[in-house]
Amino acid sequence: MSAPKLFISYCWSSTDHEEWVLRLGSELRESGVDVILDKWDLKEGHDANAFMEKMVTDEEIKKVILVIDEQYSEKANKRTGGVGTETQIISAEVYESVEQNKFVAVIAKRDQEGNTKLPVFYKSRIYIDLSDEDLYGKNFEQLLRWVYDKPLNVKPELGNKPAFLEEDKSISIGTSVAFRRMTEAVKNSRPHAHGAILEYFNILASGIGKFRLEPSCGENDFDQKVIDSISSAMPIHNELIEAFSTLAQYDTNKRTIPVIHKFFESLIKYLDCPEGVNQYHECDWDNLQFIVQECFLLCITIFLKYERFDVVEHLLTQRYFEEGSPRSGQSKMRSYGIFRHHLKSLDHRNSRLRLRRLSLHADILKERCSDSGISFEQMMQADFVLYVTEAMHGLNEGRRQEWWPETLVFKSFRGGTFELFLRAESKEYFDRITGILGVKSKADLEAFAQAIRDEKIYVPKWDYERISPLELMNFAQLCSRA
Repeated sequence: MSAPKLFISYCWSSTDHEEWVLRLGSELRESGVDVILDKWDLKEGHDANAFMEKMVTDEEIKKVILVIDEQYSEKANKRTGGVGTETQIISAEVYESVEQNKFVAVIAKRDQEGNTKLPVFYKSRIYIDLSDEDLYGKNFEQLLRWVYDKPLNVKPELGNKPAFLEEDKSISIGTSVAFRRMTEAVKNSRPHAHGAILEYFNILASGIGKFRLEPSCGENDFDQKVIDSISSAMPIHNELIEAFSTLAQYDTNKRTIPVIHKFFESLIKYLDCPEGVNQYHECDWDNLQFIVQECFLLCITIFLKYERFDVVEHLLTQRYFEEGSPRSGQSKMRSYGIFRHHLKSLDHRNSRLRLRRLSLHADILKERCSDSGISFEQMMQADFVLYVTEAMHGLNEGRRQEWWPETLVFKSFRGGTFELFLRAESKEYFDRITGILGVKSKADLEAFAQAIRDEKIYVPKWDYERISPLELMNFAQLCSRA
């Protein structure tokens, strides 16, 4: 690429001003710009007017700088002197094209009131200000970018219309304003932060109900409606990741933890048949069961990521109130296992479309992790913690475990140990996570390990693949060093 040629048009206002222009020209040449300047290129015996006209009209001159001070503008407006001659040529070229990119005004000096005094023909155009020494470096870069046609902000390529806009209906859960108010209040420790958190989660809990589907009436392709509904809930997924991340990093108010617990408790009503519906199919609320389970899994994933073990411990040890449903009729307290459900509609889809996937549920969760701010490895780790802790609860209470770690199908053939448990080789770190596991020491985990060996705790498997819980939790090395 050849060096761009540039002509500097200026007024001989004073010796200081001429030196300023020379310095500008020198700096541009040092930056690879082939500067044409009368001080350098107009020799004795040359026709000054012809020189100026050639500099403005010559096609080889790609850029022209107009160095503006008060005298330049006065002479340009009055069409006097060399500046006046140049102005007659420049103004004609400027007015010929609205998209003119050959000329730019550079402010060398402002007037006594601190205002820029541009020539009349240039007043509506954008200029570059080099009059402030503190901003000179930044604005000189702007000038170079203009010379080389390399703007700082490049217009992105035009993409395709988002697929979700092609749908006949979109669901708005109405949380946008409350979400912004909450994140701003929490990040800036506003006095109303707790109220903003309450407001956001109450609106969100209500909005999730809008995703309830009409009864399937046994439709063979109802699974497609479930998939479409899950896809349309992606805004909830993305917003919750940011909301939980904000709370994990900026909110240390212990009053927030019960609010999150209450939020999930309020979602239990979406996991079963709604009131007033007498005819239904067991898959009719699979979409909501997926959305609620994913919300809970995202929550645990993020608070583990930021090592907010106090929040995780509360959510895993405190039970959840399930109000009597139309089917069960009885209210009861449940473990967090209530948020995990086997979705038969996804099994049906796997079979109907002959997808031959070990777990379509896990596939969808993994896909939705892409570019979300959390890694799938972090989500699998959270899923495993939920599995281990719920298995421990079930063992201690003499009942079956209620959490099936969907995502760990991807660990069944890779193995390895999760970061949380690798760090727990340190006794100090292990002591920090005992609360989320529901133990006080490694000795308390011996019962879990033995139950795994005796097959009293069910170890998930997919076809011929299964996970190794003791390997994933680094059992042999836990508390092995200080």
